[in-house]
Amino acid sequence: MPDNTVSVDRSAIPSNIQYSPVFNVAAPFIDRHILEGRSNKTAIRTTEGDISYGELAQNVNRCGNFLRSLGASDGDRVLMVVKDCPEFFYLFWGAIKSGLTPVPVNTLLRSGDYQYMLEDSTCAVLVYSTEYAAEVGPAMANATHKPGSVVTTTGPDSLRELLAQHSDHQPSDQLEATPASVGDDCFWLYSSGSTGRPKGTVHRHRDMVETCVHYAVDTLGITENDVCFSAAKLFFAYGLGNSMTFPLWVGATTVLSDQRPSPGMTFEIIERFKPTLFFGVPTLYAAQLHVMDEITPTSGEIHPTPLPSPVNKRGASKLARPDLSSLRACVSAGEALPADIIRRWRERTGLTILDGIGSTEALHIFISNRLDDYSPGSSGRLVPSYDAKIVDEAGVPVAPGEIGSLIIRGGSMAGYYWNSPEKTAETMVGEWVNTGDTYLQDEAGYYVYCGRSDDMLKVGGIWCSPVEIENCLIEHPKVLEAAIVGRADDDQLIKPEAYIVLTSSTESEEALTQELLTHCRNTLARYKFPRWFNYVDDLPKTATGKIQRFKLRQT
Repeated sequence: MPDNTVSVDRSAIPSNIQYSPVFNVAAPFIDRHILEGRSNKTAIRTTEGDISYGELAQNVNRCGNFLRSLGASDGDRVLMVVKDCPEFFYLFWGAIKSGLTPVPVNTLLRSGDYQYMLEDSTCAVLVYSTEYAAEVGPAMANATHKPGSVVTTTGPDSLRELLAQHSDHQPSDQLEATPASVGDDCFWLYSSGSTGRPKGTVHRHRDMVETCVHYAVDTLGITENDVCFSAAKLFFAYGLGNSMTFPLWVGATTVLSDQRPSPGMTFEIIERFKPTLFFGVPTLYAAQLHVMDEITPTSGEIHPTPLPSPVNKRGASKLARPDLSSLRACVSAGEALPADIIRRWRERTGLTILDGIGSTEALHIFISNRLDDYSPGSSGRLVPSYDAKIVDEAGVPVAPGEIGSLIIRGGSMAGYYWNSPEKTAETMVGEWVNTGDTYLQDEAGYYVYCGRSDDMLKVGGIWCSPVEIENCLIEHPKVLEAAIVGRADDDQLIKPEAYIVLTSSTESEEALTQELLTHCRNTLARYKFPRWFNYVDDLPKTATGKIQRFKLRQT
């Protein structure tokens, strides 16, 4: 019997990871907890009830056996359009343990996207939550590739019903992990598609271990005493780590919600389940701050005590001041976090938001701020075991303080894109991965985000970061969100154009524009002033909260 062991040498910095020659990653994430006596400890909490580590392991085995009973073979893909719920865990780990390849996908997509993923993945099994039937149904009908089996997570003849029919200690409760090695393909994540069609990003058995050891433990200091709650969902890399792999690696507890993230939902979950770690995205933190400002005018005081109050128009909790006292840390990723939001969050809650940058290709965060080492407005420093270079168009490292393209390498990098050899060759050059982001490294050694490579503007012959202008605008109390894109003026010269979501205002657009221009003059160089202002209800974003500036450029 293969031992599937993994050991971590904590005497070394960064931690060294040693894998057994035969290694199926489901063993340390699922089976290990039974051997270490955590069968009765709570692994997952939801509004419907709790799931212990023992129940989790049992249902993972049942799912693995069930998927195999459908005729799926080694390496076959299991496409998952599944909400955040325990069944996601059962399917994901059951597939891996039985030698199949889980492919969780964005649950916010439309039928055309699902049709593309059905055809691109040539999946053997499709599993979906019934909430998404209106989009999944037409996708299946129109797809040229038909999966051999289609299963729902709830309802008649569903996965949940199947699992409920089993009593303890049945043959289906036992599942030997299919032998694998650390470098074998393990699971896919489709990229968010911020610049075109999503790409199937293929990860290996080792990749989740690398992010857990070097980011979750070495950087965040997660332990089995933590309770994790992520507003970011399981279907993309950031949420997958926050809600599933990090707590499972250390034997902690995770809180799942299938609701769409909002200030009200997050405040209520935090107050009810008392997580110690909260993971969000910049847009959500901005909305939460706006709700807190509506409830209690900004005073710089910290108010952890809940008081009765009606629901407000932005979905605030019924508590006048949300009780966030259980949290020891907050994390942000997906888009650069403005320093002003960090400052305001600290004033309102007493907590520091740790911003970082990650990617689907790297699986999670590879540059991050830490509780004992952070710089507001920066992405922080390198996570242990990762390397980075900022290079010019010729691939030559730039001088400190200069803007260039960020490339990275580390143990969690995806091996390749499915069906995309040209994109693989373009993005993954040897050990290095081109992030598509522009950065500079300041005098103190912190990495500062300057925008996507294709979002950078050259105004008057000078490179200009849209993020810097956006951060300036967001500092204005009437601005909730802002996005900057390049637009040609009458002379066909590129100038900054602003798209702005307001907190609230009764002023005319003309008066607002003058007010915001005056605000910009106090902070920005003249060439960086937006030349046009557009006031919109919302901004187009990916599932991770990244602003899709390319869509604004198309308007």
